[in-house]
Amino acid sequence: MPGPKAFALRLDPALHAAIERAAASDLRSINAEIEVLLREALARRGVKVAMTPPPKRGRPKGE
Repeated sequence: MPGPKAFALRLDPALHAAIERAAASDLRSINAEIEVLLREALARRGVKVAMTPPPKRGRPKGE
């Protein structure tokens, strides 16, 4: 399964600071906050985005 897509994002410093404050108040990373904001904006436009299941955590079960 491929991992998350990484790319460079250039933001106005004031916008970055606002996202950073919002992320801190929601106890999220800036990256996670940007993802939430993008998903909310797309949902308002009627664009459905499937949620990729998170990777399994912990030890694999023994046989």
